[in-house]
Amino acid sequence: MLNALPVSVTGGLTVLLSSGGGRMTTLNRLGRHDSWEGVRALVTGMGVSGFAAADNLTHVGATVLAVDDSDAGDRSEKATILEILGADVRLGPGSTAGLPEEYAWDQIDVVVTSPGWKPSAPLLAAAAQHGVPIWGEVELAWRLRDPHLEAPWLAVTGTNGKTTTVQMLDAILRTAGLRSIACGNVGLPVIEAIMDPEPYDVYVVELSSYQLHYTHSMRCESAAVLNVAEDHLDWYPDMAAYAADKGRIYEGVRTACVYNVGDETTEYLVREADVVEGARAIGFTLGMPGVGMVGLVDDILADRAFIEQRAHNAAELCNVADLASPAPHFIANALAAAALARSHGVPTIAVRDGLRSFQPDGHRIADAGEVDGVRYVDDSKATNPHAAQSSLSAYEPVVWIAGGLAKGASFDSLVKSARDRLRAVVLLGRDRGVIAAALGRHAPDVPVIEIADGETSVMDRAVRAAADLAHPGDTVLLAPGCASMDQFENYGARGDAFVAAVRALGTPRLNRTDPTRICPDPAWLQRVWRRCCGECDGDGRGGC
Repeated sequence: MLNALPVSVTGGLTVLLSSGGGRMTTLNRLGRHDSWEGVRALVTGMGVSGFAAADNLTHVGATVLAVDDSDAGDRSEKATILEILGADVRLGPGSTAGLPEEYAWDQIDVVVTSPGWKPSAPLLAAAAQHGVPIWGEVELAWRLRDPHLEAPWLAVTGTNGKTTTVQMLDAILRTAGLRSIACGNVGLPVIEAIMDPEPYDVYVVELSSYQLHYTHSMRCESAAVLNVAEDHLDWYPDMAAYAADKGRIYEGVRTACVYNVGDETTEYLVREADVVEGARAIGFTLGMPGVGMVGLVDDILADRAFIEQRAHNAAELCNVADLASPAPHFIANALAAAALARSHGVPTIAVRDGLRSFQPDGHRIADAGEVDGVRYVDDSKATNPHAAQSSLSAYEPVVWIAGGLAKGASFDSLVKSARDRLRAVVLLGRDRGVIAAALGRHAPDVPVIEIADGETSVMDRAVRAAADLAHPGDTVLLAPGCASMDQFENYGARGDAFVAAVRALGTPRLNRTDPTRICPDPAWLQRVWRRCCGECDGDGRGGC
């Protein structure tokens, strides 16, 4: 039975150390209440987590050198703060090509890197060559947690659904009366949460594969890998390396390793993990749950893992109707959050009430309105093919708006699974050709429109093109399957542009005397003219 997955066991919580000999021995003795005076730390990157790491290292007494190739945004302000605290900060082009001339590697005891930095980055590669341990901000946070309190960590990773699951879990824990905080890859950096003078009862930690790559000694109470699908292959050499970093989250787990029954890779990662004796493997499934799982019984989210009579019974957690969305991936996220909460001893009623109260952040399968009988849905957060595939599975028929930065991903599997749902596809962004090629191979009969770069907003043109192709009862779905930074500041800005373009559909810009002067697109013109006048004789003017 899957609830009895064999897992290898360590007898304790032995820290996995990097190379570095005596340097690491000294660092391993340091914690929250020790003075770090004499520790010389290099912090690479001055984003949110990098600044938090540098700030707290100075707080515990370390000597800090912080570097970043960029001085954009608020980095100069952060540098000023850190310099007041005694840190040496170097910003601007060339700052990360190597150590400053007045420094040598035998003067650096530890590197704390921002998660997006590849191991091949010159500073990190040089640190590894010189035997200097490389930590992420999460690793530093684990080492600085208060040993007298040691509130448990419930951690979540996966290609998709991390933020939603973490926020669901946080809502459940708060409903249960616990002082919980969602941190990590969402919201507050973990180290800021850990160093808060008012301690939390439990930390709900979202972790990306990048963060896990630089985390060595973390040992969670319970952890979940939601799914593993093709992503970040511009950072990793292959899928095996990407999955291995995801699997780090299970190392040393004390209570429950939560995995996706429908994703064999997550099950494999549980089997390979070294956990504390007594830790259980808990599956979540959109099907009928077996013993040791949570899943669906008709429209009921049910627990057969954390009740005494689980061999023959299940406990009701909530109904699908209690959730903010009936989309399959949203239900799966709720089940994973419920499993983690139940592993922490949260009663079923708190799970139900927490999930009932939860509303997802913007740009996650968000309803953007209805125009002419067509529903518009903003899932701009679907930034890889797996996320887009999950979103597409919730709607039919669909006019799909996709494209952006593909990050080395393939779209063949997505297109093959979704082609029967597609009314048409509208593509935009730098790597739209990658998706167009997959559509040509696996869905050649699906109409495709490509939106080229131009002076007019690409999203306005994409939404109007989608509206032309959609029929009443269809869904126009923005689920790009790609990152946004080629054309937008971030996925939020992309989603905002989509919502604004949908709203503009209800305000046609027509010259009633000669509408073709304003809009030379006959298909769009006829559709809007019908909406204005109720009839059309085929050339866009007739009854008007």
